[in-house]
Parts: sequence; structure tokens; C-alpha cells
Amino acid sequence: MSDYWTALIAGIVEGLTEFLPVSSTAHIVLTQKILSVDLTSSFWKMFTVVIQLGAILSVVVYFWKRLTAFVLSFPLPRKQSVHSSDAITAEPAASIWKHPLTLVVISFVVTAIPCFLMDRFIADQLESPLAIALALIIGGIVMVIVDRVCSPRATTMRMEDMTLTQAIAIGLTQILSATFPGTSRSMATIAGGQVMGLSRPAALEFSFFLSIPVMFAAAGFKLVQFVLEEPVTIEADQWITLAIGFITSFVVALGVIAWFMQWVKSRGFVPFAIYRIFLGIIVLVWLYR
Repeated sequence: MSDYWTALIAGIVEGLTEFLPVSSTAHIVLTQKILSVDLTSSFWKMFTVVIQLGAILSVVVYFWKRLTAFVLSFPLPRKQSVHSSDAITAEPAASIWKHPLTLVVISFVVTAIPCFLMDRFIADQLESPLAIALALIIGGIVMVIVDRVCSPRATTMRMEDMTLTQAIAIGLTQILSATFPGTSRSMATIAGGQVMGLSRPAALEFSFFLSIPVMFAAAGFKLVQFVLEEPVTIEADQWITLAIGFITSFVVALGVIAWFMQWVKSRGFVPFAIYRIFLGIIVLVWLYR
């Protein structure tokens, strides 16, 4: 298979799975193995980072109006219409610690520092199919329990109403997704949010907003590592391969975000949990055989 087709398929897989609670890392690693891509190649490692950047750019584009509203209201948050692009009009809240941007940054810091310190260990585990399979199955079971038990008891209906304690707790749960490949960053964020009293839409929205600094920082750190430790000479056709993967990932992820936001308003996360469990079982069977 040509590199162009490989880039297209990998871009589709990344776009489909990055923000669904099914682990994009697991799907990309399994896809690369199925397509017989050299996982030790510096170029393909860089390619994986590039398509992640395409996916995260879709979040910035989709939530651009709300991001702008949050920035303009900083340092004190203001009430605004739920899921609307209207200008912020109501009175500000009492504390900077309630501002959505503050909560996102704090949650990011709670996640980033331990993950940075564990980077070498984490990198060694990312390509282990066995670790991925077990994390898929265990994560799926946890998702079913959390969604069924915590969703009816939600007390925080909007991301704007979150507390500092909730943001810190969600940041801590994200460490699990970095430590155990296949756990899924979005799954950890959503499940952690639900355990802390967030409604399904609120947990999902915070997952999207938190993904912006987390993924940009992770991708930027990896790119710097490549430049300093594993310099890659990119040929003209490889630039095309990177472009195909980046654009495909961006377009597909943008569609997935729009669909997922609507889905969660009326349905839960259980179908994704069931998918995780079945995929994990399939991987275990494949490894056994």
C-alpha cells in the first residue's frame, strides 16, 4: 500500500477516535500494525503527532466562538446562554477560580507535570498491544458503571458551573490515560467528570476544552524531541503524506465533534464502552493466536 493511502486511512482513524472515549492511541497503533507501518521509523512517529495536531485544530475551529467569549470575559467568568454563540451579557461571577479558562489551565497543570516526569516510561508502553487490550476492556467496564451510576446524580449541568475541586480531580484522572495506553484521554476526562458530579454534556465539553492545551503541549513536546534527538529529513512526497494525514484528520474530527455533541445530549456513553470491551477482546484473541 502506498504511503498516501496509509496517510488517508490513518487520518480517518485518528479523526474518528481522538475525541470518542475509545482510545485513539490504541486505534492508531493497531492500524499501523495492520498496515505494516514501521513503528520505529522517525517519520511515522512524527506523522502520528501531525495528525493529532489536525484533530485538535478541529476543536479550536468548532468552539471558536465560545473560546473567544471565555477569553474576553477573563479574569472573571460571566453567565451565558447554554450552547449558544451569543455575546456574554450577564453579571460576572465572584471569583477568578470559577472561570472556565482557569479551571482548564489548572486541570492541565495537574496532568502535565506527572506526565512529563513519566514520559520515558510512558513512551515505552504506548506500542504494547497487550497493555492496550487490557486498558480497553477495563476502561469499558468502568465507563458502563460510571455512566449508569453517576449520570442520574449529576449536580453540575454546565461547564461554566464547575468548581476548582472538580477541575483538579479531572486532571488527576487524565494521568491514568497517559500512564496506561488504551485508557483514552477523553474517557478518563469524561468518566472523571461524571464521578465528580458533572452531567454528560458538561463532562464532554470540559473534555474538549481540556484537550486543547493537553494535546498541543504533548504534540509540541514530541516535535521538539524529534528535532533534537531524531532529526528527520523529509522528502517532497513525505510532505504530501503529512498533508494528507493532517487534512483528513482535521475534517473527520470536525464532523465527529459535531455529531458527538448532539449524541450525548440524548444518549449515554455505554455504546462506546461496549465497543471498547469487544475491541479489547478481539486484540487479546489476535495476540493469543
